[in-house]
Amino acid sequence: MAKIGEWENAEPGIRRKIHPPGKTLMIMQVEFREGAESAEHAHPHEQISYCLRGEFEFRLDGRTVRLCAGESLIIPGGTRHAAKALVEGALLDSFAPVREDLVGN
Repeated sequence: MAKIGEWENAEPGIRRKIHPPGKTLMIMQVEFREGAESAEHAHPHEQISYCLRGEFEFRLDGRTVRLCAGESLIIPGGTRHAAKALVEGALLDSFAPVREDLVGN
């Protein structure tokens, strides 16, 4: 289980910090080294990814979307997705409802 408010290694070249969640919403900051890629996955939670810096390529149910600093992307619940950092960068991900698999409430 993740430690709230502390940086942790999530996957090779990727680290994250889960901020204290609300009752129905949570945010997580994710930093990527250039070329790092998250494993493709899906979850029932709606997600919005906001690019803090860098440039990313997202795969969403087989289509590709590019995301640059200052842009955001909505990922509907149940959508298979992955992100790859084209350059070093960071995302701010929000989830609703709270991802109990990450915070363990």
